[in-house]
Amino acid sequence: MVYGPALRLDKWLWFARLVHNRGAARDLCESRRLRLDGRVVERSCTRVRAGSILAFPRGDRVIALRVEDLPERRGPSAEARACYTLLSGGEEFLPRPA
Repeated sequence: MVYGPALRLDKWLWFARLVHNRGAARDLCESRRLRLDGRVVERSCTRVRAGSILAFPRGDRVIALRVEDLPERRGPSAEARACYTLLSGGEEFLPRPA
């Protein structure tokens, strides 16, 4: 069993500004196209922790990123961008700092 701070995956995706709203985050989680640490995600209530690796398709590419922080709110894009490190994929698909 893994211990430590965690956040619902759909909430984290929304806070990190990788999706436009919680409904889109839920749909992505339940689409079975998102992987968390190599496992297919089936439910939006899946817990994500700092250090987890996420991979999901965006357009014709696969975005892979490492979770760096668990934010407490949906802040500006610069704050959201600090919540993860891009491992592969395209910068053009991610939120831009203002």
